Amino acid sequence: MSQYPPAMAEVVDELASITDRYERAEMLIEVADRFDTVKIPPEIATKPYDEAHRVPACESEAFVWAQPQADGTLRYYFDVLNPQGLSAMAMAVVLGESLNGQPTDLAMRIPSELVFDLFGKEISMGKGAGLMGILNMVQSYAKRHKAGMSLE
Repeated sequence: MSQYPPAMAEVVDELASITDRYERAEMLIEVADRFDTVKIPPEIATKPYDEAHRVPACESEAFVWAQPQADGTLRYYFDVLNPQGLSAMAMAVVLGESLNGQPTDLAMRIPSELVFDLFGKEISMGKGAGLMGILNMVQSYAKRHKAGMSLE
């Protein structure tokens, strides 16, 4: 899937090959298990988080941050306050692992279909809106960074 950065395309392609819903869910749970690799460290933010970082419409109470790196790229961090928010955690892992340290243009070009390519067409409207919100926040940070605007 050339519309996605290489690491993201790999996950999307692997999920596309899975036709069984439960097998797909198991794989996404395995992805969510890596959430600690993209979780916000306490030196950047602690609870209660600034509401500016809250993902609108996310039932799992997800938050997103972006930190500029010395090489001009961004590092994205996330938190999901609902311990049952495995879909939000999986989305955060896919975005973080695929986009951290990459040119911001990659984040800005990710199509909204990513949510359906990862989670399937049968995803509920509410869950889809929250996952789309996570992607939109990452893309907003990328656009602001590219434009030289503050990320806070």
